[in-house]
Amino acid sequence: MRGAPASTSANLFRLLGFGVAGLAQALSMASPAGGKPLWWLQLLSLAALVWLLDGLRAQGAGWRRAGLHGWLFATAWLAGSFWWLFISMHTYGGLPAPLAAIAVLALAAGLGLYYAVAAAWFVVRGPTGRVTGALVFAALWTVAELVRGSWFTGLPWGAGGYAHVEGPLAALAPWVGVYGIGAAAALVVALAALRRAVRGLEFGVALSLMALVFALPQLVPTLGADVQGDKGATGRLDVALLQGNIPQDEKFIPGGGIETALRWYGEQLRDAKASLVVTPETALPLLPRQLPPGYLDAIQARYSQGQQAAIVGLPMSDTAGPGSYSNAVLGFQPQAAQPYIYSKHHLVPFGEFIPTGFRWFIDMMHIPLGDFARGGLAQAPFLWQGQRIAPNICYEDLFGDEIGANFKDEATAPTILLNVSNIAWFGDSVAIDQHLSISRMRALEFARPMVRATNTGATVVIDAQGRVTHELPRLTRGVLEASVEGRRGLTPYARWVAPFGLWPLWILALGTVAAAFVLGRRRPR
Repeated sequence: MRGAPASTSANLFRLLGFGVAGLAQALSMASPAGGKPLWWLQLLSLAALVWLLDGLRAQGAGWRRAGLHGWLFATAWLAGSFWWLFISMHTYGGLPAPLAAIAVLALAAGLGLYYAVAAAWFVVRGPTGRVTGALVFAALWTVAELVRGSWFTGLPWGAGGYAHVEGPLAALAPWVGVYGIGAAAALVVALAALRRAVRGLEFGVALSLMALVFALPQLVPTLGADVQGDKGATGRLDVALLQGNIPQDEKFIPGGGIETALRWYGEQLRDAKASLVVTPETALPLLPRQLPPGYLDAIQARYSQGQQAAIVGLPMSDTAGPGSYSNAVLGFQPQAAQPYIYSKHHLVPFGEFIPTGFRWFIDMMHIPLGDFARGGLAQAPFLWQGQRIAPNICYEDLFGDEIGANFKDEATAPTILLNVSNIAWFGDSVAIDQHLSISRMRALEFARPMVRATNTGATVVIDAQGRVTHELPRLTRGVLEASVEGRRGLTPYARWVAPFGLWPLWILALGTVAAAFVLGRRRPR
């Protein structure tokens, strides 16, 4: 009679353990106290997941039970990573609070299904050895991360590798990118956390794998002379990054945020002294035909001569119909016949395009400009003073493989990456810190500086080593003036991701799982 309550209690504690481990995974990307990534917490969280899953395996758990526990971990992790979507939907979109909360949880729960399948496969079909089990766990984890980052346009926000933008695994970024870092972290913690005896050769293999993950990037020259040192430098560029701090609930109000933005950004563009002046995403919150007469012409005339250029964020359109406008930046420089234009390629679901069947959901909110046209992949860079500047808008820098498409030819590869964003949609939340870690990871992967101009933060300059060298206080109105050193050359990651995308990781991860499955079926029972 006493066994059942004890069993129920143990199950509840186990479920709680999975949920707490998932929340720890969310906190590892940006600590609530200071916003710094916590690489050690990501490892501990993942180790807890492996240990708990291995316990289920020892109990003979089936597909449903194992999947449920993995799903709980992932749902807690993802909801804890992008909970701030509630702010955009409720505070600024006008969606009732209960519906906004349900929408965030539903999104996290849906994406968590990928990890549920991975967890169930590991528990039910995973090999028994420590080394083979660790390899299969790392492969399954990587497949789940890749699926989340690519299916249905992808939403890889909060991927485990971003916690390692600082720490010992950061050195892997120029080799294997953020997903490769996540795979390496999964392999290391699985080798340490699996509850399985090791003997002789297997023990040596496990230690060697762990040492290889941590030591190899430190021992082998990562980038080569073409990227490191003076040979990789392409000169310095003085920039002025504008941060208007226009409240999101005022941004599109005539006579309010619109007037403030047009006046302040117009003054800064007129008076700036830097070689390149950059505004945030949609800093001018009107289509060109809606701007005051002569406003855009004045900016073009200001930068039509002299030694200065400007990149200005605004929506662009030729006609008034839905889907006919784009989230864009215009580039102005002397002697240019036409302004440079970059149109956002990777659009935000629900914010910038409406998925099929979800018009009813969008109609419940009040989000302007909610159906953009998509720009092309690998658009031409903005050429200025010997630099090739590659813009990306808002969460486009979350997709390193798409940025990598610009690096197919070393002679035309960007020397500076530029992100323009408006994170005001998410208030004064950890989204600002998370997005900064994402930009830092892109700088590490490609060994390029990343310059960020945002509405509310983080407006920063990141060097080619992923370090923040200049930063403007968030939620303030101001101008960040800095000097940026451009870089040339290609990292190993750039060399393989440019022609092949993420397919090498897909093949390696799926091949590992398939090989383990085939060998397991052939093993005598």
